[in-house]
Amino acid sequence: MLQARPFLTSLFDCAVAAADPERAILPFLPERPRGRTVVIGAGKGSAQLAAALEKHWGDPLEGLVVTRYGYGAKTRHIEVFEAAHPVPDENGLIGARRLFETLRGLTADDLVIALISGGGSALLPSPPEGLTLADEIALNKALLASGAPISAMNTIRKHVSGIKGGRLAKAAWPARVVSLIVSDIPGDNPAYVASGPTVPDPSTPEDALGEIRRYRIDLPQNILDHITSGNAHAPDPSDPAFANNIHHVIASASVSLEAAAAASEKAGIPAVILSDAIEGEAREAGRMHAAIAREIRNRDRPFKKPVLLLSGGETTVTLRGKGKGGRNTEFLLAFALAISGTAGLEAMAADTDGIDGSEDNAGAFADGSTVARLIAAGLDPSEMLNNNDAWSAFHALGDLFVPGPTGTNVNDFRAILIR
Repeated sequence: MLQARPFLTSLFDCAVAAADPERAILPFLPERPRGRTVVIGAGKGSAQLAAALEKHWGDPLEGLVVTRYGYGAKTRHIEVFEAAHPVPDENGLIGARRLFETLRGLTADDLVIALISGGGSALLPSPPEGLTLADEIALNKALLASGAPISAMNTIRKHVSGIKGGRLAKAAWPARVVSLIVSDIPGDNPAYVASGPTVPDPSTPEDALGEIRRYRIDLPQNILDHITSGNAHAPDPSDPAFANNIHHVIASASVSLEAAAAASEKAGIPAVILSDAIEGEAREAGRMHAAIAREIRNRDRPFKKPVLLLSGGETTVTLRGKGKGGRNTEFLLAFALAISGTAGLEAMAADTDGIDGSEDNAGAFADGSTVARLIAAGLDPSEMLNNNDAWSAFHALGDLFVPGPTGTNVNDFRAILIR
């Protein structure tokens, strides 16, 4: 009989492999310039992208990328600099400054290759004039606790920054900038990945204020004053400084989910991709997935069992309690509560970068027995969900999934096996 956890883990591995930087970067390498080739980058996959670029590009090559602590890779010419995620720190501030320094003195004969992946927003704090790193940390914490989708968060971030919203690419002018992007954004808008340091978009400070009101985000008054001051405007995409720049999304959730679906089909389990762009509250997404899974299990609709349900995207967590967790474990705990006692359902949810939230797990596993096992251990799963303490629930059961950093980031991977 098919063993669920090894099977689901193998599908996660297939999804990650489909977004492997070495495989993804090769078709998108630009032509060599007459002048220098300078590399910049930021994100949880930027070091692996840099290593892959060095392998395929050869010499000469120079530059700097900023990644999360512990997410480095061995490179020969491109320096890998590490900083904090998901809350910015002083090293991130230094890394942002050094990226600007890397771009000084370029000419129209030079080429800048920007390696951008998810996580770059937190890794590149660059407070505008009048604000400090402490202000940017306060902004980041408020956004993470708000439950707002990543698109709304990044619209706000790029109007409280000296590097986001295309500002880093503008600093490279008159050199040409080619951005190679691993998308962790539902819908794969390149201007939203890492808040678009090299890809401008037409959003305005008024748009940022609209998102703040819509999601009732409580921000310090000095940040609100900056957004309304007239100094928050990001560069417009029509700016001539961007005229010769191009960008490519080289890996995404869609490609990874298709790879996992193909592997499931090969193993004899039909697969259905529900969506690669699911957003909203993690617990609500968990309940929705549970409702679909129960309908299939009990009535063979809208799909006949056995079947594998796959989905991607990026859910959010509105912090109501003080527990430990992440969006994938919160999704799974809500899912487990909704399928409690139902046999033949086994699920995994994990972040493809290898870290869910701030702990060392990528996600966890759940099935129809999860709730009963928690209760037998003297725990109240409903109360743990209310306290945003899903990590503790799955840790108590030994059901966390801990693959370590993967070197890429195409957001959440969710797989539900219905026997």
